[in-house]
Amino acid sequence: MIKFLFGVLVGILLCFLFVYFGGGKALKKVGENLIDTGKKMEVMEDTIRKEKEEIWTGSKKKSLKDEREAPKKTQ
Repeated sequence: MIKFLFGVLVGILLCFLFVYFGGGKALKKVGENLIDTGKKMEVMEDTIRKEKEEIWTGSKKKSLKDEREAPKKTQ
């Protein structure tokens, strides 16, 4: 019971501190930073996706050439 009451008091204290230190303004600033980070992540994902496709197409072409140019065994 004591742990529960302590948790409630800590929660109320954190809520008051949040409001005291700017609440909405702080959330708005964090949100803007998250949006910027998200845009950077999208660019990185697109770059990785393009490079992966180039690697796959290159390896497929290379493997097909290797199969065609395989030396035949002579007896």
